[in-house]
Amino acid sequence: MLGINKSIFRRLVISYMLTVLLGLCVVGLVISFLTKIYIMDSKQKELLREAKRVNLAIQNATVVDDRFKELLVFFDQSYDTRIWIFDLQGKIAATSAKDEVYVGKSVDASIVDKVKKGENIISNMQFAGLKESMLSVVIPWGKDNQVYGGIVLHAPVTGMNETITNLRETILWGTLFGLLLSAIIASYLSRSISQPLQQIERVAATIGMGDYRKRIRIRSKDEIGDLAATINQMVAKLEQIDGEKKKLEQIRHDFLANVSHELRTPLTAMQGFLEALQDGLIDETAKPRYYDIIYNEIMLMNRLVDDMMDLIKLENNDISLSRAPVDVEKVLQQVVFKFESEASEKNTGIELHISDNLPKIYADLSRFEQILNNLIKNAVKFTENGLISIQADEDEQYIHIRIADSGIGISSDDQEMIWERFFKADRGRSRKSMGTGLGLAIVRELVSLHHGKIEVQSELEKGTTFDLWLPSVEMAKKNNY
Repeated sequence: MLGINKSIFRRLVISYMLTVLLGLCVVGLVISFLTKIYIMDSKQKELLREAKRVNLAIQNATVVDDRFKELLVFFDQSYDTRIWIFDLQGKIAATSAKDEVYVGKSVDASIVDKVKKGENIISNMQFAGLKESMLSVVIPWGKDNQVYGGIVLHAPVTGMNETITNLRETILWGTLFGLLLSAIIASYLSRSISQPLQQIERVAATIGMGDYRKRIRIRSKDEIGDLAATINQMVAKLEQIDGEKKKLEQIRHDFLANVSHELRTPLTAMQGFLEALQDGLIDETAKPRYYDIIYNEIMLMNRLVDDMMDLIKLENNDISLSRAPVDVEKVLQQVVFKFESEASEKNTGIELHISDNLPKIYADLSRFEQILNNLIKNAVKFTENGLISIQADEDEQYIHIRIADSGIGISSDDQEMIWERFFKADRGRSRKSMGTGLGLAIVRELVSLHHGKIEVQSELEKGTTFDLWLPSVEMAKKNNY
């Protein structure tokens, strides 16, 4: 972990220092460049304004005399700029400073040509007799459309270069300070990252050994804190899954024992009856009854196997539905008729209430019957001397079917597990009421396959209510089911 910490520290320090260095260098270059442009532009505009004022003062003077020269010296001292006046032949006629350029020297012919056309000129010029480059402006000297020559105002660029140099030195010192500050911040961040990572590593090692009781104690509100909270949630989920796994293992164990019992009972009965038939111990008049019993036991085993195969296919998405509009009222009447005799044997009544003009559902007819068979069969199985109420009505774009019984009910703990395969909520009841624990698991898968939903409400010794919603034909078309 120390190697990791050092690596993180090194990478953070280098990345912060490089980021600060590159950022400040780029910013410094941009600032110095823009500052230079701004200073040059401002100075040029200022020189142009000053040159125009000089022209206003001397535009009526056509002869270079002492008063003319005094005006040039006055403006030189006022503006702190050098002023030259040249005629239309390009020869310098007067200057504000005698030591810079001799009178009679010539300026560049291209400048003279532009002045004759009335154009202003802004450039860095190098004149004979001057030792340094100057920022210069040239404007026509004259009045109205009459041009006598040109006026040159110039200032050395030395001061501007010094300003840019000072600015760059300031940026350099700021860069060095930024590098030092980034190293301090990187060191702090490295510790704030590596220490929580050490704790996460220790807890993860403990979890890897199967101990789910450990939790990461990090209070920070950043990404590492979020990571720690996520890991804690994962550990809690693993602990829950481990507990559920043990519970499911017990359910599977119970299921295997139950299936073995369910298969052994009909097999034992059939074996006894067949042996009696083979040995001729059964009277001819009683044989049909024995054949019926054997047949019923075979059908019981077939149903058990069919339920198991259906569930496996549903969970593996191996079943495809053949959907079509289905009349809910007609199917409910058929299913109720099927279970009426069995319910009456237990002194239980079945009531059917269906809303008028109930829309059709979009479902697989045989699978819809299978759903109803399982739900109503359970209601009949666990209700004696009671009532089973079946209602069907429209609920928005769904058809809502409610199957309520007044039977023995389901405990609140078992209600969470009744949809799991192999689970049986009727432990401790008579063998006559025992099942395989697959019916409701099949119902849930079939309802989901139809894009419906199902809920249960129950209370011990007061009864159970199943609420089933299946999409109507209109909804199925709208959602392309």
